[in-house]
Amino acid sequence: MKFVDFVSRDAIQTNLDVDNKEQVIRSMADALLKAGKIEEDQHESIVEAILKREELGSTGIGRGVAVPHTKHPSVKELVGTVAVSESGVDFDSLDGEKVHLLFMLVSPPDRPGDHLRALENISRQLRDESFCRLLKQSKASDDVWQLLEEADNNQFV
Repeated sequence: MKFVDFVSRDAIQTNLDVDNKEQVIRSMADALLKAGKIEEDQHESIVEAILKREELGSTGIGRGVAVPHTKHPSVKELVGTVAVSESGVDFDSLDGEKVHLLFMLVSPPDRPGDHLRALENISRQLRDESFCRLLKQSKASDDVWQLLEEADNNQFV
């Protein structure tokens, strides 16, 4: 599965300026709402589902990366977004470091394969140091989108 298959270009955020995990999750869900990828009446339910998932264990996977995600019945297909925080956010990461790159996924409960393929793609691409470095340096959503397209075309891994 490629980034362009699930990342909403209109929901990408750079220069994310928030202080904690809940604010990050709310901001990313807000971006998905504004992009028309989630319904307004389901917004809070999706935020709560992601926060509940975080209670099971942080999705801050280390090396400055977090992948908050959930399955939610209100979405008909996998949707996602990317956020970049230059200053970093405390996300209770496994390595204790602040998070600078965030990938949010919301998928329908009856499509676990899509969810897993997206997580695998994110994980694979984030192993590439230059990809991560360039993403962290991105100042505009178009820059992030271009990097995602390059990653989809195997420019990095």
